[in-house]
Amino acid sequence: MVRPSIVLFGDSITEEAFGEGGWGSSLANHYSRSADVVLRGYSGYNTRWAARVAGRAVATVAGAVAAVTVCFGANDAALPDRASAPQHVPVAEYRDNLRAICAMLHRRWPGVVVILVTPPPVDEDGRRRYPYAHDYSGLPERTNAAAGVYARACVEVARQCGVRAIDIWSRMQKFPGWEKAFLRDGLHLTPRGNRVLFEEVVFALKDANLSLEALPADLPLFGDMDPKDPAKSFDDDERVD
Repeated sequence: MVRPSIVLFGDSITEEAFGEGGWGSSLANHYSRSADVVLRGYSGYNTRWAARVAGRAVATVAGAVAAVTVCFGANDAALPDRASAPQHVPVAEYRDNLRAICAMLHRRWPGVVVILVTPPPVDEDGRRRYPYAHDYSGLPERTNAAAGVYARACVEVARQCGVRAIDIWSRMQKFPGWEKAFLRDGLHLTPRGNRVLFEEVVFALKDANLSLEALPADLPLFGDMDPKDPAKSFDDDERVD
């Protein structure tokens, strides 16, 4: 059996995924005996920069890759006339960049499952309370309405490219009090927000026939070994003396 990898490619929502309570660390724990979860997160990046470096970012990922999550848009959606203007990417270019990233991934790993993840919703009160850098304007540099435009564009690109999409922007807003429950600073995820994204990724992977049950365990499970002759569970050709 070749143990596959699941690659997480994205901005700070992904870079923080292996933190305490993060959706990536939960995913690694979930697939601990079945797949390696590989982190490629780049805080502050938009799709313009991500499309340019995507090939380099995944160049060191060895072996079989079963799936890649692509989570960009939170920075692209920064307002062009406020503090985070350098991160802003027009929505038309955002669509083109996502298409380019999907195409590159499919060229590198034909048959790979690509899952586009929308930007999360934005709590504008949270962004005012935790302003970007040295912004003292009192105005949020991101809005939920703008994030929604990019979320819908992301879902549209997924449909056009024939890949799966996780609309976390819409999903989170179905819960009362999502603003503070899921976002610690109006943008980045709390442990509860991470949990929602983790569950959505697991569901998408299951839909792609990459559930925990569908992937074989890496090496025999202890409970499956013959207690009277454990050695027969192993391939002697792979023994290291």
